Amino acid sequence: MDLRTPMADRPDVIAKAAWRILPILMLCYFAAFLDRVNIGFAALTMNQDLGFSAAQFGFGAGIFFLGYVLCELPSNLMLVRFGARRWIARILITWGLLSAATAFVWNPSSFYIVRVLLGAAEAGFFPGIIFYLTLWFPRVYRARMFATFNIAVPLSSVIGAPVSALIIEHMNGGLGLAGWQWMFLIEAMPAVIMGFVVLFALPDSPATASFLTREEGNWLSARLEAEREVQESSQRFTVLQAIMDPRVLLMCAIAVGLVMGTTGVAIWMPQFVKAFGLSTVQTGFVAAIPSAFMALAMIVVGRHADRTGERVWHAAGPFLASAVGFVIAALANDPLIGLIGLTIGAAGIGGASPNIWIFPTTLLTGAAAAAGIALINSVGSTGGFFGPSIIGWVRDATGGFSGALFVLAGAMAATAVAILVLGHSMRDLMQRPAAQTTAQELKA
Repeated sequence: MDLRTPMADRPDVIAKAAWRILPILMLCYFAAFLDRVNIGFAALTMNQDLGFSAAQFGFGAGIFFLGYVLCELPSNLMLVRFGARRWIARILITWGLLSAATAFVWNPSSFYIVRVLLGAAEAGFFPGIIFYLTLWFPRVYRARMFATFNIAVPLSSVIGAPVSALIIEHMNGGLGLAGWQWMFLIEAMPAVIMGFVVLFALPDSPATASFLTREEGNWLSARLEAEREVQESSQRFTVLQAIMDPRVLLMCAIAVGLVMGTTGVAIWMPQFVKAFGLSTVQTGFVAAIPSAFMALAMIVVGRHADRTGERVWHAAGPFLASAVGFVIAALANDPLIGLIGLTIGAAGIGGASPNIWIFPTTLLTGAAAAAGIALINSVGSTGGFFGPSIIGWVRDATGGFSGALFVLAGAMAATAVAILVLGHSMRDLMQRPAAQTTAQELKA
């Protein structure tokens, strides 16, 4: 390798790492979000079987994030201490077992308890993965890597929605269990399986990766170290400074909007679509349509953001489009127009999501990044409580979903404004080009 060659000119190494790591992470995240999709499909029959109101279901679906928020920051710090491979494996196995336990809830209280424990078990997974990706990919590649990883979210709906509906419809009564119980038992298995895959197949860092040559591993480690030094030349944060920085706190508010939209759509989309008068199986297939466009938007916007280097409008713009989509859905009298509105709303959230995590990974490094990302995701996860819960309360109060969709539209618009404010406060960092550091510069 020519030591004078700019380090960003090794896309072959980046591609090699991506092909080896991203499929494993995507399958893990698919298993994680499948647990959030299937609760929405369980509601189609579980609520009636157990006598849950919309408000009780929404509260139970959202209280998952109480355990998640309380355990998020310590979990991510433990990940740094014990290593990503071991800790992510632990998370996957424990949440898979608790997800299966949801099949045996019998009243609102038991539902709430299992959901809180499930949130505690899953805490640290997403911010841990975001931090892990920063150990492998330079900033110039991160939006497309985050986008590729995040495709697991809409795919969990595209695949999980019809599969969940089919399990509920065709396995109902098998061995004395309801269809929704079978769904929880079957769909918990991927998380447990992937826990063991991670334990034995996920490398901790480029330096220890057997699939990279020694030269490739050294190059990638040096490239990332050079970028870290460039970031820290501006300001090096301690963990305490990171979690107290006003920009990090604003990122927390943005994450609330992102999670509120993502979980609100994931958990309630089956019931939004069911309100069109469709059967359970029809609902499963139709509910997959917005998720398919969500995946497409992630890829298109993420790649365009990396190609242009612009981040702020690539995050704020899709949120504004999402707000418009939810307003269209709220005002629609025709099911087709309603579906178009929901699709625009979901696609907007998908397009924005890869670029949201560029902000903290541009500002923070090392343990401060792990703590800051955990804090942002932890506070943001409260949106996962407020989103489903508010939709449930508004649904009970109004007898329809229009009011709830207006709430989602307002939240998406407010999130877009917050991103524009954050982008202005970070304009110098966001406009700085990625480090093109040579080996000679590293020695200097």
